[in-house]
Amino acid sequence: MKYILGFFKFWYHFIVGDDWRIAAGVVLGLCLVALLAHTHATIWWVLPLLVVTMLSLSLWLTTRRH
Repeated sequence: MKYILGFFKFWYHFIVGDDWRIAAGVVLGLCLVALLAHTHATIWWVLPLLVVTMLSLSLWLTTRRH
């Protein structure tokens, strides 16, 4: 059981890391792209926009706390 818990703890820390908001933003962004890909042909620009937005939000929240 110890190995199974260690396995899941590793993946949680690997995916979520320091900020759960970024992980949630990535999941929501991928879902959004998947949904929009079925209706629009050129939706590739959403993921780079998501990356820039999440990075900006993360930096703003971190600098605001300190």
